[in-house]
Amino acid sequence: MKERRVRVRFAPSPTGPLHMGGVRTALYNYLFAKKHNGDFLLRIEDTDQTRYVSGAEEYIVDALNWCQMSIDEGASVGGENGPYRQSERKPMYKQYADQLIESGSAYYAFDTPEELTEMRERMKAAGVSSPQYNAITRSGMKNSLTLPAEEVQRRLLANEKHVIRIKMPRNEDVKFEDIIRGWVSVNTNNIDDKVLFKSDGMPTYHLANVVDDYLMNISHVIRGEEWLPSAPLHVLLYQSLGWAEQMPQFAHLPLILKPDGNGKLSKRDGDRLGFPVFPTNWTNPETGEESSGYRERGYYPEAFNNMLAFLGWNPGTTQELFSMQELVEAFSLDRVGKAGAKFDFDKTNWFNQQYLRMQSGEQLAPQLKPFLASAQLEAEDSYIAQVCELMKERATFVQDILKEGRYFFEAPTSYDEKTIKKKWKEQTPEVIKELRDLLAALPSFDAESIGACFKAFLEAKGLGFGAVMPGFRVSVTGLGAGASMNDIAALLGKEEVLNRIDIALKTIKK
Repeated sequence: MKERRVRVRFAPSPTGPLHMGGVRTALYNYLFAKKHNGDFLLRIEDTDQTRYVSGAEEYIVDALNWCQMSIDEGASVGGENGPYRQSERKPMYKQYADQLIESGSAYYAFDTPEELTEMRERMKAAGVSSPQYNAITRSGMKNSLTLPAEEVQRRLLANEKHVIRIKMPRNEDVKFEDIIRGWVSVNTNNIDDKVLFKSDGMPTYHLANVVDDYLMNISHVIRGEEWLPSAPLHVLLYQSLGWAEQMPQFAHLPLILKPDGNGKLSKRDGDRLGFPVFPTNWTNPETGEESSGYRERGYYPEAFNNMLAFLGWNPGTTQELFSMQELVEAFSLDRVGKAGAKFDFDKTNWFNQQYLRMQSGEQLAPQLKPFLASAQLEAEDSYIAQVCELMKERATFVQDILKEGRYFFEAPTSYDEKTIKKKWKEQTPEVIKELRDLLAALPSFDAESIGACFKAFLEAKGLGFGAVMPGFRVSVTGLGAGASMNDIAALLGKEEVLNRIDIALKTIKK
């Protein structure tokens, strides 16, 4: 038998911004496809037009582009299996709903909302906690199983509002093998007669996703575990439509859990604990409410992807930092766990730190320049690169280099009060003045020479490091802590350092 080409799809609904859980689903699909030299499709599942949000589809495409997941087929790039928006595929679904009707696998239901409510209330009164439209209740409702054939035809010809429901068989076990969870078995008595085709002429997710996956030759359906309860219905649909041989393999991913407590990670958790849950910024077109994203916070897409990959998957090695290509090579669904993965925001920051530190000063300099421009600061590119190289070990984001090292671009206008109060003693001005004169006499103002000069000064004066360094640092940078003062002074240059010390000695008052 010829091996099937790997084709996967990420199929979000355009109902708002893309949650990081959705991005992880996309990432796992992408990694799996590329690992097997397959195709990654983006399909927009907009069957529920009442929940459609303007701009959401564009947001999804932009977010995937930022995450460096190239789309092989989709609404944004085209392809031979389009259209890739379900709303544009509307004419093709009815024939499959009709096929299910003809085979006896589905039926017309003419019940009004009021009649459905009445049925549920009646069932609750009889002690049924979760009333369903199923094999038991369908017999007392208005549908093509209970109404005479001529009555059904009359209602259809009169365009009376109706839906098409699957006819769930009684007491059958539906079994399928999930790549992550192993064999799953569900009895049909626990599944209701889901609506497959709505009264507005649009299919529900259940019918549309099965039809589309079949027509698009999808080989593997990799999606969140919230769809696991629907999988038996989808298996039945493949069987009922005669497509059992082409049914894709299923893999249901574990949830991403909130950092504290139990439950699925939500936007509310991010707002409460101060971290984004969306890949990029989102503005609600109806309310104007803005939600921050990882991109605009200064995270690298590589760090974001790396963090997401580890939320549910592990490589089985001690390696933690992966390029996208390395993730592709290492990824496998059999190393995805069943249990939910707890989100760790500190670890996310750690990933970003590592990706920042792996870059050279020359690579970081262009990234820092926009922040300098915003602060109305400027410097030569080579100087900016040297600052970045020196400060990158202390930064989580590029903008931290300016935040922590503004003194590289302008002299301090204030001095750290805590350092002054604790370390600026009565003799400090005299000690700093002596050190300043020794530095002024240095023929070479490099870090090594500055360090040797400082050490010799301490030995000659019989002073400890803590008696001199804090005063030296605060005079030059205005701060009480930071990178090596030898490196800072060398980069600023002799003239600038001496000038700053002179100003500090005149300005700082205990």
